[in-house]
Amino acid sequence: MIDGVGKGGAGRIDLSRQEKSAAVDTPRSHGPRAAEGPVKSAVRELVSGGAPVDTKKVESLRAAIQSGQYRVDADRIAQRMLDIDFPRRG
Repeated sequence: MIDGVGKGGAGRIDLSRQEKSAAVDTPRSHGPRAAEGPVKSAVRELVSGGAPVDTKKVESLRAAIQSGQYRVDADRIAQRMLDIDFPRRG
């Protein structure tokens, strides 16, 4: 329900009960799960496996952090953030 808009609002806008239920309804699937194509099944397989993780790199970073040998290069991080947000045009 909306009470007017702007200075000279035209009054209340109220959805009917039928319009409310139509707005809430979610799309329905049509029958049992349709046969997936090769692309969908490949995507589903990749997603179910989780994100790829380089466990050796993770362990070496953990060891460097624990020993105090890992250094943060704030300038490099800032530059990468800028490069991502504002790619150079060339």
